[in-house]
Amino acid sequence: MTSPYAHPALAEGRVAVVTGGASGIGRAAAQRFAGLGMRVCILDRGAERLAQAAAGIGGEVLALDVDVSSRAALEHAESEIRARFSRVDVLMNNAGIQPGSGVFSDPETWRRILDVNLFGVIHGTQVFAPAMIAQGTPALILNTGSKQGITTPPGDPAYNVSKAGVKVFTEALQHDLRNRPDCAVRAHLVIPGFVFTPLAAGGRTEKPAGAWTAEQTVDFMLGRVDAGDFYVLCPDNDVTRETVEKRILWAAGDIAENRPPLSRWHPDHKDAFAEFLKQ
Repeated sequence: MTSPYAHPALAEGRVAVVTGGASGIGRAAAQRFAGLGMRVCILDRGAERLAQAAAGIGGEVLALDVDVSSRAALEHAESEIRARFSRVDVLMNNAGIQPGSGVFSDPETWRRILDVNLFGVIHGTQVFAPAMIAQGTPALILNTGSKQGITTPPGDPAYNVSKAGVKVFTEALQHDLRNRPDCAVRAHLVIPGFVFTPLAAGGRTEKPAGAWTAEQTVDFMLGRVDAGDFYVLCPDNDVTRETVEKRILWAAGDIAENRPPLSRWHPDHKDAFAEFLKQ
């Protein structure tokens, strides 16, 4: 089977591990990897969900019930995956939750969001990456962040904090990898747009016109990863990449120009932001 991608990790016979792989972007990624002839392992919660996802993905799939907030659980999974496949070529730390939060939400809500969204990525990287590096072959680590971790809009601070942490961690990871002698592993920060998944559905059963499907997002992701982009900044049908870039620049300007935080939503600055978008 000939892969449409140049990166050697995205090829027949290679092994992909996807956390949060039973639904949404994770499941769509697992299906794409399987479609390339790769062997796939999905990690998620719930035996029934995992069995249904594995059946839909097809190919050689190992489905493991794993809580990514537990380093010990991930270490056990890594050992099982190594025993079965002997290698890992693509690690996609994608598992995430978004139950909603406020600044003064129950500390347990904050802790659970950070444990899954941030420490799930940290644990996954620390558990799987050393052996991936030791393989000496080209490999990929794809960490799913969010635009909310960059522009940090009001309304869900715990989620924003977790995804901001994923951004910072993945930047540090790639810096470390590129400075290791003879290291063939690359890290990438995946920044989805508005994607219609169970996480973002909000009770809706039909995809909003402004949203991309998980499959569209994964196709864009793999294309940009193959091209070498570190920041895989995904557009959608609602917001253009140009608008996203301007929102990011404006957010950075809050610090550089000493504006109030989240000035996009501040009554004294919202008109200036609207003018900035028009430039």
